[in-house]
Amino acid sequence: MYKTAIKTPNFFRSFSSLPNLTSYITSLQLCAHNTNLRQGKKLHSYMLINGFLTSPLTITSLINMYSKCNAISDAVLVFNTSSSTCEHNVFAYNAIIAGFIFNHLPKPVLRVYEKMRLAGVMMDKFTFPCVIKAFSGCQDVVGLKNVHGLVFKFGLDHDLFVGSAVVHGYLKFELMVDAHQVFDEMPDRDVVLWNAMINGYAQIGEFDNALDCLKKLRVDGIVPSRFTVTGILSVLTLKGDLYNGKAIHGFVTKMGYLSGVAVCNALIDMYGKCKCSLDALDIFEGMVVKDIYSWNSIIGVHQQSGDHEETLKLFDQMLRDKVFCPDIVTVTTVLPACSHLAALRHGKEIHAYMITKGLGKEDEDRDNDTYINNAIMDMYGKCGCMHEARLVFEHMSSKDSASWNIMIMGYAMHGFGNEALSLFHKMGEVNLTPDEVTLVGVLSACNHAGLVKEGQEFLSEMKSKYKISPTVEHYTCVIDMLGRAGLLDQAYKLLSEMPIEANSVVWRAFLAACRLHGDANLAEIAARKVIDLEPEHCGSYVLMSNVYGTLGRYEEVSDVRLNMRQQSVKKTPGCSWIEFGDRVHVFGTGDRTHPDEDLIYSELNSLYMSMGLCHMT
Repeated sequence: MYKTAIKTPNFFRSFSSLPNLTSYITSLQLCAHNTNLRQGKKLHSYMLINGFLTSPLTITSLINMYSKCNAISDAVLVFNTSSSTCEHNVFAYNAIIAGFIFNHLPKPVLRVYEKMRLAGVMMDKFTFPCVIKAFSGCQDVVGLKNVHGLVFKFGLDHDLFVGSAVVHGYLKFELMVDAHQVFDEMPDRDVVLWNAMINGYAQIGEFDNALDCLKKLRVDGIVPSRFTVTGILSVLTLKGDLYNGKAIHGFVTKMGYLSGVAVCNALIDMYGKCKCSLDALDIFEGMVVKDIYSWNSIIGVHQQSGDHEETLKLFDQMLRDKVFCPDIVTVTTVLPACSHLAALRHGKEIHAYMITKGLGKEDEDRDNDTYINNAIMDMYGKCGCMHEARLVFEHMSSKDSASWNIMIMGYAMHGFGNEALSLFHKMGEVNLTPDEVTLVGVLSACNHAGLVKEGQEFLSEMKSKYKISPTVEHYTCVIDMLGRAGLLDQAYKLLSEMPIEANSVVWRAFLAACRLHGDANLAEIAARKVIDLEPEHCGSYVLMSNVYGTLGRYEEVSDVRLNMRQQSVKKTPGCSWIEFGDRVHVFGTGDRTHPDEDLIYSELNSLYMSMGLCHMT
């Protein structure tokens, strides 16, 4: 959550002017609020020198400051060393427990909780919610129920703050009956308790129950809070419910909740998942204050919508603003955009940044590490840098099927058929079972490298040897392979006899082969099939027109173009891009939107003139 900057009082600027303990504690709270670790450490040093670390209140404030500044190891050090100077009370224990929860470390909470019980320190309504959250985070349902029993023992079963935590904990384990029992037994229900129910249902996928809670909340006359809104928006996002999402947006605007960063982030995510990237961008650009989640959300929205150019533009803008550093979510979102645009320089810079910052480094989460390396490898493969992709692959300590598939497909698409097949055989040597995607890569490698015999053998052996039933993608690879090799009759025979229904993609691949080898008769059959399956697609008309044009049958060319006009089918304009300087420049046919269009077209005309002169000579 964004923290509004608070003007630091004059006494904070000069530690020598701090008059009493209250001033020190106030200053520590300011450091915590503004995540000002450097000033907090200075203040800690001054207090240590002047003997102000004997008060339990001071210890609690220091632990809180270090925790909020994401320096949990320093908070632990203060907690452990202070036990020799003053006895820890419930506030000190609450501070360190809350600090661990704030830094997403549930396991240490349970150790401190046991220590607290052994010390005989009485727990209060602030201890229990954090401990409950820790047991939930550790997937310990028995521990959660034991703590719930202690809640009754301490007479806090009707406390709304504690009750909300218990409800949320039970819902996280999908214990609906227990959650409802706690909820129903609460004498008063405020918006916090309702939020626990709504967010709990949202997190376990019980969307209808979450929406039902919202209706009941309104019937009870309770005004939804910002947390209610974010919970409901997460539900509507997953349901793809744009209509109600817009209604919530209207409510948010009416209530003045748009100033909240979390609410705006939830709206960005909702509009993005509902494929309304312009609405998401409007929210983002209207935000006075943004956080790293805002940037990651809007970058992710454009990447998911296939707007790779805008994805890179937003990433570059984030770097120029220098307010937030990209995290692992940012870079793994941007890498696929580099892959699609073949923006190798951007991809290399991101990879270098990840190495420098230690992002994606080997850690306990092997699955996450493998995912990140796969994204880097895929970027290099799509950009044609198979040597770099292979280096990443060889240095991976943990590889999954996707890792092997990326490399095989990368070699395949760049015509390195033998390398792809060699890697496929090595995959078997490490006892990794190929899947459907692997065999698409293998057949694609045979296709692009002209390994016709090998490709046919792989297709015939798929079911018997690899226990994989060929899909339309596998047949498309082989039919395209036969077509490229000029074996049109064999390709047509396989296309006609394949046990699954052919789609427009496989027929279009066959049509392209007919055009390549000038077979008008088979081309006409393929064109009719494609137009029947996908009448609005321009590619089939263009290919057929090119077949007739190559054979000099210009009347048929005119007929095809007339048919296109009658069907209101227009050829999709061509598009190309080039990575130059600090950005990727994208150009469409007849494009006049580039800021340097005059210079570009002037240079293009000069090239045309030079080409004409060369032709004349």
